[in-house]
Amino acid sequence: MKFLLGLIIGLIALPIAAFFYLRSGNPPVAVLDRPFPLENEIVHAPLGARIHREMPTTAAISASEANMLIGARIYREQCAACHGLYGRPSPFAKDMYPDAPQLWEPHGNGVVGVSDDPPGETFWKVKNGIRLTGMPSFIHVLNDTQMWQVTVLLANADKPLPGNVLDQLKQPLNFTLPEPQQSAIPKLP
Repeated sequence: MKFLLGLIIGLIALPIAAFFYLRSGNPPVAVLDRPFPLENEIVHAPLGARIHREMPTTAAISASEANMLIGARIYREQCAACHGLYGRPSPFAKDMYPDAPQLWEPHGNGVVGVSDDPPGETFWKVKNGIRLTGMPSFIHVLNDTQMWQVTVLLANADKPLPGNVLDQLKQPLNFTLPEPQQSAIPKLP
């Protein structure tokens, strides 16, 4: 009887305690907060399983110079602000949670960015995005060919790239904020 009473109280008390904990504003929700214990494992296991279940097994286009040049132009417009350019990491990627990977930086054994990932995995991430990371889905922004063009570019990031492709990736981004309109700023008393 005590066991049953303890079980019932536990089944009631645990959800109530979790509700009040979440509503208290104490869980780690800011970028600079430490993650929950096992947060990475809880998020990455189903993500990896889903990607490997749904990703295309072969690239739909070739890694031609033309495809990589178009991919570089799309990358500059859509991806570089978070993922950096060749030799120019993003200035705010380290302040994201999780950090936005810098896709033109080498990291171990000659791997650059995601060049060691299967192209289908990168395509899946571009197409679907990754929840709770800041990585958006581009399904309504780019068509499949454009997503593949970015994908083949990134798959070849560890190889010598054609000069015109590299030129696109070396040009700095111009971050300019619009000047506020004076009439739009409320006056303080």
